Amino acid sequence: MPMSQDALEAALREGFPDAQIEIQDLAGDGDHYKARIVSTAFAGLPRVRQHQLVYAALKGKMGGELHALALETSAPQ
Repeated sequence: MPMSQDALEAALREGFPDAQIEIQDLAGDGDHYKARIVSTAFAGLPRVRQHQLVYAALKGKMGGELHALALETSAPQ
């Protein structure tokens, strides 16, 4: 079963409570999302490490309930 946008947002908010999070359903199928996450947790980290933190927050749902997630991550300016 695909992951709902609300469930995705809840998982990301749990992992990054301080973050500004914007989620877009790219295909309208609940399976392809774009997430923009701005969090202090990303400060000083390379982009690949930022994305690893996001995947860790999703607790293994990537590739299962969540098929595709385009990520845009950054620390607050």
